[in-house]
Amino acid sequence: MKIILFDDKSWGTLRPLTFTRPISELRVGILTIREKWEKRFGDKVAYLTKDYLQEKFPLSVEDDNLLINSSVCPNDELIQEIKSLQAGEMLLQGDCLIAVRMGKQDVATFDPVTIPDFTRKEYMGVFTRVVYPYHLFSLNARELEVDFRLITEGRESVPLNSCVQVYGEHPVFVEEGAVVRCAVINTEGGPVYIGKDAEIMEGVLVRGPLAMCEHSVLTMGAKVYGATTLGPYCKCGGEVNNVVMIGYSNKAHDGFLGNSVLGEWCNIGAGTNNSNLKNTYVEVKLWDYETKHFRRTGLQFCGLIMGDHAKLGISTMINTGTVIGVGTNIFGSDFPRNFVPSFSWGGASGFTEHKMNQFVSTAEAVMKRRNKTFHDVDRRIIEHVFADPER
Repeated sequence: MKIILFDDKSWGTLRPLTFTRPISELRVGILTIREKWEKRFGDKVAYLTKDYLQEKFPLSVEDDNLLINSSVCPNDELIQEIKSLQAGEMLLQGDCLIAVRMGKQDVATFDPVTIPDFTRKEYMGVFTRVVYPYHLFSLNARELEVDFRLITEGRESVPLNSCVQVYGEHPVFVEEGAVVRCAVINTEGGPVYIGKDAEIMEGVLVRGPLAMCEHSVLTMGAKVYGATTLGPYCKCGGEVNNVVMIGYSNKAHDGFLGNSVLGEWCNIGAGTNNSNLKNTYVEVKLWDYETKHFRRTGLQFCGLIMGDHAKLGISTMINTGTVIGVGTNIFGSDFPRNFVPSFSWGGASGFTEHKMNQFVSTAEAVMKRRNKTFHDVDRRIIEHVFADPER
């Protein structure tokens, strides 16, 4: 049976983060949504996503296929319900199609935003679903604890150096190759996971829950409040609170970042700060790519949503509830507007278009520093986003 993660209409509301990836490549907790399902099923999954993403994230089909909504995160009860599905059966909760089992011919005509005419089974349990970008940080504590148990169960942590002070009832788990020097780790609020070859430098203060994926770094004197996740090869410093960095992004210097999500290959310059609370303490609104309006989040704390390859210069001020698109470069000391479309170049005084040749040159240089290559397939995805009038 082939496991296929399909993108439903949530792909549109999760932009700009999904401009460059399927929903299942978003990170919440320690793992991406794809990694969560692969660990549960013990096998690689395929993707059913937007046509222009399908080359990099391919679809493979067999005679028997289990299609699972990629905005849904697994749990033990949900896994059992999904595994019990027979051919021609689907699992729903309300109008959310969670999973459906079908043959090869049905996959060819499957519409991810339309509920098929199959036998219905209603799921009555609770599960985590990622529909808007701010769900990644607001649901991060819950998913981090689930992932922590999944990854560490039955395994033994590498011991911490004696100069590290740890207190609190939740565990700390350290993978091989990780280095922690003279830090204070408070686990009263949740567990702390320190991934393979990750590093916590001297003087770092941590309040869990925290997840550091492989090769991530907390720089000297950083202050980290949970629930925060640093994806692979991220570097983070200054003060952060309830932040998710999907991977390969930097906020290495002083400055505050709170209740925010950064895509991949982002960089935040020294002294740059974001607001995560309005002076009036009112509910934060956030740009919605589907409605092309600002929508209510239900949140009092909501900071920055930043698409892949976006950059912020030094000492830039970012307002509460700001959305920054893919490939955008912002600089200057004043507040830019709180929705900046993809491939914008400038700041509070105005924007021009970030030219494709400039973007490619920067992306190649940035990725080379991590021994990664900006492949032709990456360029074709970026060119599609560049040509998108809704970017």
